[in-house]
Amino acid sequence: MPALLEHIDAIARNLQRDVLYLAFVRANPPTFQDYEGLESRKRILQWFDDQSVPWRECGPCASEATMRSYAGEVFIDVPFDEGDAQYRKVQAFLEYPDGTMRFDDVKFYVVPLEHAMKNSHHDEPGFWERWAENF
Repeated sequence: MPALLEHIDAIARNLQRDVLYLAFVRANPPTFQDYEGLESRKRILQWFDDQSVPWRECGPCASEATMRSYAGEVFIDVPFDEGDAQYRKVQAFLEYPDGTMRFDDVKFYVVPLEHAMKNSHHDEPGFWERWAENF
């Protein structure tokens, strides 16, 4: 069944804050396909559910030059704030103390609101419809 996913940059603009984001990639060869079979993704999402960490599927930052299918990306609805206990818990689960990832096929990103605002014109009514007509 088709799903309409929000891009991570649109989520940041809607929340008016920096947002956390996970991308999943197979190491050999690097590809964003077959995310549902990734054990790391299953384990992380189960841990989020077990720990009551809010999350939802999302798309990458929107691009007017690129279009691709969903690759398993996840928005983590926890503030990017080192003073926040839930953020520290998520960070400790995903990263070693030196900042390297515990999972080889996972990328943990913060999308700053300032970066997300570069695409604010995407929020104008009818933007994507006009874009699609010229695609």
